Amino acid sequence: MIGAMPRPRPPHLHREITRHGKPVWYVRIGKGARVRLRAEFGSPEFDVEYQAALTGSARPQEGKPDSKSLAWLWKRYRETGAWLNELSPATRRQRENIMKHVLIQSGTKPYALITSRHIIDGRERRSTTPAQARNFLDLMRGLFAWAMEAQHVKVDPTATVKNPPRKKGPGFKAWTEADVEAYYRRWPLGTHERVWLDVLLYSGLRRGDVVRYGKQHVRNGIGKMRLEKGDEELEVTLPILPVLGATLAAGPCGDLTFIVGKQGKPLAKESFGNAFKEACMAAGIFDKSAHGVRKIAATTAANNGATVSQLKALFGWESDSMPALYTKAADRERLARDSAHKLENAERTSIPAPKRQVRAPE
Repeated sequence: MIGAMPRPRPPHLHREITRHGKPVWYVRIGKGARVRLRAEFGSPEFDVEYQAALTGSARPQEGKPDSKSLAWLWKRYRETGAWLNELSPATRRQRENIMKHVLIQSGTKPYALITSRHIIDGRERRSTTPAQARNFLDLMRGLFAWAMEAQHVKVDPTATVKNPPRKKGPGFKAWTEADVEAYYRRWPLGTHERVWLDVLLYSGLRRGDVVRYGKQHVRNGIGKMRLEKGDEELEVTLPILPVLGATLAAGPCGDLTFIVGKQGKPLAKESFGNAFKEACMAAGIFDKSAHGVRKIAATTAANNGATVSQLKALFGWESDSMPALYTKAADRERLARDSAHKLENAERTSIPAPKRQVRAPE
């Protein structure tokens, strides 16, 4: 298994340390000219400069962006409470990754001239992946909602743009009890991989939250933590069940997080997702994910009689729609089992033998 690994450096990007101890970044393709990058490493502006240097397109103006440009609006937005306080770190990272591609194409364009047609075009370019299209719209809605409040624009170009339709289907495949048994056979108590599954299975946490869950969240056998997803702060209560307690006692766990990689260090949610996928494949489970474990946890709770309110408290759902799916399925199964006997008809419980015909004497 591969633990948390540093991301490879993008092609043709080089780093030097000046005599003053300051890191300097530049792009050089082969033996060509060196192009110095001035923006802060890792920032969206840095990515814009990097892409411009690769393609040989016009370099963004050094210094502050034009106060009428989309890049300027984006920079101001990232300094506000709407960005820093209302969005989770994971949401901010996701939106920065989306926006750096937008800025490459449109960073110098006046933000006041952006219309709903531009937003729709951006949505349609991502239409083959509806989740990406929705994330793009969420980003633009947040940006222009703040711009409206700050009176930078008079019209919100996202106001009339609809979300793309969701793909029909069950989504992530739920784990089955047979999957859990197969995984347990391959990864017994005392392995990293066993800790990974049991923390997922008995906490009900999403992948982004489960990698942060650790001893510091637990007091007297009860875990409490704030969830990563969503703009509102939401705390869930996570009793440590005996089966999970036994797994954690067997370890191995980290000092601050129960889930760690082979080097004993915490994992980013992306690294954990990859490592967990490898563990599943080693156990003969090829088409299931960490999110599917959350599904079987919710299904088990619903089948054991958990109400919509109880599922919301356990899994951090804010609306009734998602837990209602699980309780509805559980209720249908329970009702079918309890009422199956009503299909029986006492008059059909036995089939009479055909009457024997007697031949007339010849």
